[in-house]
Amino acid sequence: MSAHLPPSHGPHNAVAAGDGKKAHLGDPKKLSCCGDDHHHRHHLPKKPGGGGPSAVKLALASFLGVVIFFAVDVSLTGTGVHRRLQHQYQHYLGCGGGGGAKNGALSWLSVPDPSNFTEELLARWLTPGGSPCRDSRTANISIPVLDDAAAAGAVTALGTAEIYEFTFWALDDAGQRRCLGGDFFEIDISGDAWKSRPPVVDHGDGSYSFRLQVAPRFAEGDFQLTIILLFRSFEGLKFSSVRFKYRAELRRIPLLFRPSNASLSLPALETCRAADFTRDVWSGRWTRLAKNDSCEEVDDAGRYRCLEPEHPCEAPWCDGPLGALESNGWVYSAHCSFKLFTADAAWRCLHGKWLFFWGDSNHIDTIRNLLTFVLGVTDTSAVTRRFDAVFTNPSGGQGTVRITSIFNGHWNMSMNYLGLHSLRNEGFRQLVRSYFLADDRSPDIVILNSGLHDGCYWTSVRAYVQAAEYAAQFWARVMAEARARGHVAPRVFYRTTIATGGYARDLAFNPNKMEAFNGVLVEKLRRHGLLTGGLIDNFDMTFPWHYDNRCNDGVHYGRAPAKFVWRDGKIGHQYFVDLMLGHVLLNAICNG
Repeated sequence: MSAHLPPSHGPHNAVAAGDGKKAHLGDPKKLSCCGDDHHHRHHLPKKPGGGGPSAVKLALASFLGVVIFFAVDVSLTGTGVHRRLQHQYQHYLGCGGGGGAKNGALSWLSVPDPSNFTEELLARWLTPGGSPCRDSRTANISIPVLDDAAAAGAVTALGTAEIYEFTFWALDDAGQRRCLGGDFFEIDISGDAWKSRPPVVDHGDGSYSFRLQVAPRFAEGDFQLTIILLFRSFEGLKFSSVRFKYRAELRRIPLLFRPSNASLSLPALETCRAADFTRDVWSGRWTRLAKNDSCEEVDDAGRYRCLEPEHPCEAPWCDGPLGALESNGWVYSAHCSFKLFTADAAWRCLHGKWLFFWGDSNHIDTIRNLLTFVLGVTDTSAVTRRFDAVFTNPSGGQGTVRITSIFNGHWNMSMNYLGLHSLRNEGFRQLVRSYFLADDRSPDIVILNSGLHDGCYWTSVRAYVQAAEYAAQFWARVMAEARARGHVAPRVFYRTTIATGGYARDLAFNPNKMEAFNGVLVEKLRRHGLLTGGLIDNFDMTFPWHYDNRCNDGVHYGRAPAKFVWRDGKIGHQYFVDLMLGHVLLNAICNG
């Protein structure tokens, strides 16, 4: 059953699934179908002489009766009937396949790169109210097909591999539709071996849509679709957002996934190459390829060494030693899959290179974890907020790498909460420039980031937009000056800011604001021609694990393992999300 939990902000007249008052709020025929090459919307035909709400309810009741009948029939007569049921049910849910099936293959769910992101964000943020449906506040949602199936006691069954799109509407206290967007929904689809964030689209008129897809390899068991309203009406973008948090779980819907048409299949993921990092937004998933059921506690070093270090990956989801992630089988993939590097392979790639990091303290954790878990370096005392050091292969084999890291949370490295405003300090600008102009060479790889500290400094989106433009111009000048000196220009990547976790979801660096800030800065850097290497979407990587503090302390995903009480009261914490990021960075650096 769908759990319609009332918001915890006073009494609301939330409309429960199946309530007779809800019939006018949505019709499954309005769910879009994403099956043709021209992205046309396909709706169920409207029957002539259609009646009012009672007719709609009767039609839905009849349909659900057929679903339940066929569900029973499937268990008795096998897959032939199941395919008929799936085909009929798809007509209501919206058909899968993204760009449609071609040559017997479906496509992976993806998100198109945004255009005019900043301009559209500002326009929507400044959209005036002036009518009741614009000025009202969201208290609940309506998802027609899923709500009605849950009200009938049915569990929605979807086909694996195919892409499904669902449209839902924001409702006010009285159960009436709102006609303005700006709400921030956290949506999660999770199973025993699958975790991902279905991409959400705000249509600006009070309606939203999300898409989901589950690969056949991970479809066993029960799935949960969870929808949480974290902030309303762009309030997560406010300077002091904690006062406006809503954080109401509006739905927890059970789903089942069943095999689809056997003649259709998803293309095998390929290992990421240089061109794969040109996308500005990723839509990946975490999958579990193995599990040690007896591995529940950390060892004396605070580590989860659940699988043998050489436990292999399973193609096509990754390549290399899965056990080295210390994730008890979890691994991340997106539009491509990632190689998990051994120490020898990593040293061969990094030998003689100079890596330059500019960003928040998550960079520090990632560098330390990369050195410790992948490169085998035991002395990481040099890794502080601001350092420039050369590290040598501890095995005695060939390999040296220079790593420079400049903390940008503040121009004074012992302070915080300036972010991009740190560039207004002339001494800090000269410090950054010196690494590109003073030596006989520039860094080979530059990895930029900013966001968490910006969330605590900039009082409005418009102010941050100006700061992002200033930062992009600064970095464009640095690269131009380096080229003018005859230096080979570095490959520049942007690592998006994390999705803050647990208690930090409500604070000034909340996921709503960080996602917007990521989009603004990436667009500015792109327009100045800076992202010559591409983008690593750490926001997408961290989002499925941001609902609590098991994998983070709120603002860091890579704190060093330790057998101590963690923020959530348990002994030790999970650190594999940041270890995965280290391997993704190596893929970006080495697989060009």
